[in-house]
Amino acid sequence: MPTAEPTPRAQGFAMPAEFAPHDACWMLWPQRPDTWRFGAKPAQQAFVEVATAIAESETVYVGVNDEQYENARHQLPPEVRVVELSSNDAWMRDVGPTFLTHPDGRLAMVDWEFNAWGGLDGGLYFPWDKDKRIRTKIAEMLGIPRFTAPVVLEGGALHVDGEGTLITTEECLLNPNRNPGLNREEMEQLLRDYLGVEKVIWLPRGCHLDETDGHVDNLCCFVAPGEVVLTWSDDEDDPQHAICREALAVLESTFDARGRELCVHKLPQPDPLYIEEDEASGLDRLDSSHPRRPGDRMAGSYVNFYIGNSVVVMPLLDPTCDEQAYAILQELFPDRRVVGVPAREILLGGGNIHCITQQQPRLGPSR
Repeated sequence: MPTAEPTPRAQGFAMPAEFAPHDACWMLWPQRPDTWRFGAKPAQQAFVEVATAIAESETVYVGVNDEQYENARHQLPPEVRVVELSSNDAWMRDVGPTFLTHPDGRLAMVDWEFNAWGGLDGGLYFPWDKDKRIRTKIAEMLGIPRFTAPVVLEGGALHVDGEGTLITTEECLLNPNRNPGLNREEMEQLLRDYLGVEKVIWLPRGCHLDETDGHVDNLCCFVAPGEVVLTWSDDEDDPQHAICREALAVLESTFDARGRELCVHKLPQPDPLYIEEDEASGLDRLDSSHPRRPGDRMAGSYVNFYIGNSVVVMPLLDPTCDEQAYAILQELFPDRRVVGVPAREILLGGGNIHCITQQQPRLGPSR
């Protein structure tokens, strides 16, 4: 009987924190007409602004379908590297690799199963065949090992502190439309084996009406070892109010893998944001894709930011809250410059800045 391949953890690999140094950031180019209105032109401009801001900090790769290659190359600044990398949509956090590093300086990746956030039971589009090949292609481009994980999981469903602690939500990872045959203990063991973590902190739910089934990266993330930022609502009439307090209760009653109590920083959520009539009318309507209707509430959150080497790129969503969120993030990241990017067009597609980016960690001295 063949011997199973040793897990990443058994081989010494682990996932570093997002706030650790990067070599690069990976993105994809939006063009899907049932996700992005008006032929994705407004979304493409938002993606250009995100890529431009991150490129101040590290190399940015943007994967593009062939038919949009010239357009993307003309729109993106010269320092951004445009590569042909076909996809079904543009959510690199979820369809791209989860990178791992080794103490000896090697880089590897985890190739999770992907079913478009639920497959035929609540998934957001069909098919997702091109998305499933992205991780394999990036592994080939970089010439690094690829560990195939026997579990459906998206990158936005997890955050790590780089010191053994992972945070996620029960709503997503224990959802029957992902891995109905796995219980919580089995899922925890897979996370330990493939990400090299020791402690898993389970928050009950993600943000209200998050169409990813509650990705943690829209609700809560690590900003330093022992420190997290949590989206927050004081409005008792808003369903998000109860979700935030459930999460806070867990965070304040647990310890990380090093035995530390967590310091929780509250980041106010924007006022409820809704799809407007003209925003919905610019979309193709397909039976195989998630409907986006006038009046639908969107899961807006300032926690959906990207931590680069020298910048933090945050979404600008609500003029009444943007400055407060900016000030809090700048205080949390005194050694980085916080850059706000108008991000409503990304939110209209169902996610935000963290969802469209994926960091590639910097390698060690043996590179």
